[in-house]
Amino acid sequence: MTKKKWALIVSPTPPAQEAAEKLKPMIDWVPVEEADRAVVLGGDGFMLQTLHQMLNRRAIMPVYGMNLGTVGFLMNNWHLEDLSERLTKARAFKVKPLKMEVETISGASFTLPAINEVSLLRETRQTAKLEIEINGRVMMEELVCDGVLIATPAGSTAYNLSANGPILPLTCNLLALTPISPFRPRRWKGAILPDKMEISIRVLNPEKRPVSAVGDQQEVRDVSRVTVAVDRSQALTMLFDPEHALDDRIAMEQFVV
Repeated sequence: MTKKKWALIVSPTPPAQEAAEKLKPMIDWVPVEEADRAVVLGGDGFMLQTLHQMLNRRAIMPVYGMNLGTVGFLMNNWHLEDLSERLTKARAFKVKPLKMEVETISGASFTLPAINEVSLLRETRQTAKLEIEINGRVMMEELVCDGVLIATPAGSTAYNLSANGPILPLTCNLLALTPISPFRPRRWKGAILPDKMEISIRVLNPEKRPVSAVGDQQEVRDVSRVTVAVDRSQALTMLFDPEHALDDRIAMEQFVV
């Protein structure tokens, strides 16, 4: 069996840098360009940043995160003991990103990936007015709200959960469509959709009620339409300790009170 070549990717924060110095003697690390797997030191935000960089690589490598941030939901616990054994036993989970296609008022267009969620948010004090279309069919002619988001299972416990959206099991092949502070229709709680569906959201009166679109950490302002679908051309692989696996953690979040 060919020995795996591991790279070490480190957040610039002092805790991550200090941890990296402790890890460096433990494994024969190689540069990212030569590696086929990576250990990532940092928090959830740095992990998302790293995963986005992986999407730009010709070959996407599996990543094993160790938490040196705050929450660390996408990470394993930080400790030095038996690192080589932990890496060998780590369970792999595939995460399918979203592809967000954006059109702006000025006619510009952008295509951006999102791993956790795509969110549309009002830019001013005025509420957003949105039309929601699923697979080419208008399902809601007008949603008056602060915004709306489309979350993957991996991202369903993040912004989606704080907006009272559902927690989705990691392997369920579903997306959550969740309104943010809906005003009309007041009782609409959102929808759970098969991830094969394409979701298109048109901003009504975008000049008067401007809306921005955010894919994880990337924002486009003054949008007129956003179309979101799962990008099946590429998948990310995250590695977790068996006792700290991502699918179990997502499921257990349903019992946190």
